[in-house]
Amino acid sequence: MAVLITDTCISCDACLDECPTESIVDNDENPTGEDIYYVNPDTCTECVGDHDAPACADACPTEGCIVWDDSSVAPDQPRNASRGADKEPCVEE
Repeated sequence: MAVLITDTCISCDACLDECPTESIVDNDENPTGEDIYYVNPDTCTECVGDHDAPACADACPTEGCIVWDDSSVAPDQPRNASRGADKEPCVEE
């Protein structure tokens, strides 16, 4: 399971320290080569068991920057109870 940081990311670092699984890397470490922050889908838990909503999205000052990513959700993984549709913002302002 995972969330996705979109290209509206302003690289402010707000999300980095909030991730309980340290699944977020900055643009320098992004394995896709894109100039935005990246969420590792193999380690992101959508904060299930840690927070009611993804902590990164709660901390992000850019509205709609962090969205749900269905492409990385395995059928047997638990999902965040507040999970919306694919590519919808994780947190509505």
